[in-house]
Amino acid sequence: MALSGLDIYKLLPKTNCRQCGLATCLAFAMQLARKSLPIEKCPFISAESRRILEEQALPPIRPVNIGYGDKQFEIGNETVIFRHEEKFRNPAAIGFIIEDSLNDEAIKKRLEEIEEMRFTRVGQELNLNLISLRQNKDGERFLKALETVTSSTGMPLMLMSGDLSALEKAAQACRQRNPLLYAAKEDNYAAAGAIAKKLNLPLVVMAQDLEKLSWISGELEKEGIKQIVLDTGAKPPAEKIWDLTQIRRQALKKKNRALGFPALAIAENEDPFREALEAGDYLAKYAGIILVKNLRKEEALSILTLRQNLYTDPQKPLQVEPKIYSVGKTDASSPVLITTNFSLSYYTVLGEVEGSKIPAHILSVDTQGMSVLTAWAAEKFNAETISRALNENRLKELSDGKNIIIPGYVAMISGELQERSGFKITVGPKEASGIPAFLKNLMRVP
Repeated sequence: MALSGLDIYKLLPKTNCRQCGLATCLAFAMQLARKSLPIEKCPFISAESRRILEEQALPPIRPVNIGYGDKQFEIGNETVIFRHEEKFRNPAAIGFIIEDSLNDEAIKKRLEEIEEMRFTRVGQELNLNLISLRQNKDGERFLKALETVTSSTGMPLMLMSGDLSALEKAAQACRQRNPLLYAAKEDNYAAAGAIAKKLNLPLVVMAQDLEKLSWISGELEKEGIKQIVLDTGAKPPAEKIWDLTQIRRQALKKKNRALGFPALAIAENEDPFREALEAGDYLAKYAGIILVKNLRKEEALSILTLRQNLYTDPQKPLQVEPKIYSVGKTDASSPVLITTNFSLSYYTVLGEVEGSKIPAHILSVDTQGMSVLTAWAAEKFNAETISRALNENRLKELSDGKNIIIPGYVAMISGELQERSGFKITVGPKEASGIPAFLKNLMRVP
């Protein structure tokens, strides 16, 4: 539980020196509780009080940064068990395992396939985050395979090796890319931690049970290692989900700092479909990194789509800018389709208009990201708001106003909208899938 203002006040020097800019230490304590001021504003606070307050200010699940430059990503920093309580903050990273037992050409080919797994959905770019190179051969081959990987992709890296000598050499070779090191275990955590600390790199801690996991991470944290990722090893999906859930609950509900780090899960199955199902389970409960090996492009799209949905802020739907969009070579006679600025609604309509091959305008009305029926029920997509949008976007300068089309689900507003706007209003299909046939029939009419 976060400290209250009175709890913080007890840790302050109580001098009322005003050097923090406030009249009393109590006022300063209240501002600290609200996180409106930094602790550095107090020049006389003791080292022990500072340590306590800084520890309390840390997020319950520490953020961990992996990679470098514009490809760097952050995991962790989560604050809730369930998305509807607030939101999930940092999307889970999805990475592919590459075996060093593959020859260089096979590694390059696989990396090319992975790089092509990029998609655009409702205006957002969906892509993978990580390449995990796993050692199966000797240290020399591991380093040679790493050289092939680094020369073929700029994606962030994870280095998986049970040979700490090879792991350190590989880490030094790509240190500037801030790779994640795997893994510190009960029998080698001191040596693995020394490598991570020396190179200032994030480190995976691996133990089969949570008690040992907590102990190892605690010991490493005492040595000053703060960038930690947790893993309970290979287990059946049900057991792994239990571990991931308990790590999350221990960090958020029990304030267990030793488990207050993002967790990792590996979904490895020869059947790409089953591998995708397992990865989806780990996305929902509550992995910060998910590693896969055999996914094809179609399964990758499904996982990336699931991630996009899980990490969309439920209090702030995906939206497009409310304005008029032109599709194809439009002119004054081109039809105008009206929809909301909910991304899924807009991009669904856009796809069907593009599929019809008929140039058209799409007017996205500002409904604060609500879909058609939801916005209509909330009185944000009615004759008044649509008429206002038509005027604000100067539709009379763009269109002859003969083919203004509203969704079939709001046909009941067509009469009032026609009176308010002065345009001829046509009721379109209820479902977007009916738009191509509707437009083709409409444009045949003289």
